[in-house]
Amino acid sequence: MDHSRIIVPLDYSEPKLALELVEKLQPALCRVKVGKELFTKAGPVMVEKLISKGFDVFLDLKYHDIPTTVAKACAVAADLGVWMVNVHASGGSEMMSLAREEIEKKSHHPLLIGVTILTSMNEEALRELGYQCSVEEQVMRLAQLASDAGLDGVVCSAQEVKMLRDNLGKEFKLVTPGIRPAGSDNNDQERVMTPGQAINAGSDYLVIGRPITQAVDPVQVLKNIEEEICAASMAV
Repeated sequence: MDHSRIIVPLDYSEPKLALELVEKLQPALCRVKVGKELFTKAGPVMVEKLISKGFDVFLDLKYHDIPTTVAKACAVAADLGVWMVNVHASGGSEMMSLAREEIEKKSHHPLLIGVTILTSMNEEALRELGYQCSVEEQVMRLAQLASDAGLDGVVCSAQEVKMLRDNLGKEFKLVTPGIRPAGSDNNDQERVMTPGQAINAGSDYLVIGRPITQAVDPVQVLKNIEEEICAASMAV
């Protein structure tokens, strides 16, 4: 397992705020995630700054477009030197396969991850979109599609991790947002677990935001979560 399983999202509209948090963090204790908000404001320059500070960067832009457009975007992400990049699995097999092919042409190969169902969504939200299946069934369908297309793993709720691990094997990476240490507010996440529960279920990487980013001492919170992860790993 790599040096850290914790991914801290830098969900800021102001680059200054993101960099102020990063100065409090340590690359050995976490990776960082750059999403649409920060990337729209600060662009590739922010990604390059974070990499120069020693952080592995998850570029969380959830590409979803025609296959060629997505594949070229993933190729550019590889050139940036990001550790991980993601696409919407609902974009289909051709889109995902072409993205995989373009990344393989590069000297640096970031992990290519598919997004299944956002953790803010529940079955009522799926029905609104016309899906008649359960959240679990749709997650399984999309994850299998991603695996068949050669992706390295998927983003999913920790509550679907065991199902995916049992069906897709140990090497398929599972990235789980909606992770909240015991006693934390769930905020806008519907399907959540504690770090220990997620690791026990089989998660590889945990996206943990507000409990860290809003803490008075983010490093201490990271260390506490790391202890919980280590304890859970030993128990698996």
